Amino acid sequence: MTKPLRKAVLPVAGLGTRFLPATKAMAKEMLPVVDKPLIQYAVEEARAAGIEQFCFVTGRGKTAIVEHFDIAYELERTLEERSKKAELELLRASAVEPGSIVTVRQQVPLGLGHAVWCARAFIGEDPFAVLLPDDLMLCETPCLAQLAQAYRDTGGNVVAIEEVPRERVNRYGVLDVEKDMGRLVSVKGLVEKPPVEKAPSNLTIIGRYVLMPEVIGHLARMERGAGGEVQLTDAMAKLIGRQPFHGLRYEGRRFDCGDKAGFLEAQVAFALKRADLAPAMREILQRYA
Repeated sequence: MTKPLRKAVLPVAGLGTRFLPATKAMAKEMLPVVDKPLIQYAVEEARAAGIEQFCFVTGRGKTAIVEHFDIAYELERTLEERSKKAELELLRASAVEPGSIVTVRQQVPLGLGHAVWCARAFIGEDPFAVLLPDDLMLCETPCLAQLAQAYRDTGGNVVAIEEVPRERVNRYGVLDVEKDMGRLVSVKGLVEKPPVEKAPSNLTIIGRYVLMPEVIGHLARMERGAGGEVQLTDAMAKLIGRQPFHGLRYEGRRFDCGDKAGFLEAQVAFALKRADLAPAMREILQRYA
């Protein structure tokens, strides 16, 4: 019987240099897509998958991320006095249970693996999810909920995967596939940002993971990989053969909101999914067709 998946780690210590000057004084995870910041989309996705406890791995200047999920008494009172019930409900919907968010600091930028290792006390002996807020997901069934179901079915580690053009595999962690079963693939190896000619496949990991706590022991060795950083992919690879390890072809779309073009596309896609905004967005798009 698998242990329930209740914890999630959200690495949010990045500087957001690709969005300067917008991110000079604002965390990139607070950039809004339509009317919600990226971090809220990630937390809502996690909550829909049954996550109850959150660890934000932060850096300097990231306090607004935590404050966003706090109760804004003065704002709520003002909305009540002005009878703005719809706005008040939207505000309250973003709140999380008291005590469900903790933060840890990643004082030095040593990579995603190092960020996850910083959350080791929070993780303890439990399975946990990792969500990268830069990867914004548009799915009928939330992406992490799909992974959580796969975890319950298979046990062990599960990562969200998608196929990319062969010439782009050197940007991602890449799967070496043991058996392809359609949506689910069993994994015999992982390679972080391989040269195109040496990539074992074009199935790449995106920013959604369900991992076993044993990965922390491998991260603790602080072995440097691609880019001189502590790579999560390298530590995950060492679990293969010792624990089940699967990739899941999730159903939905991913928008790379760490990239300006991806961020702009996400604005359009999410607006078109909103009944209150879709007509106006289509009219706007027609002006530039």
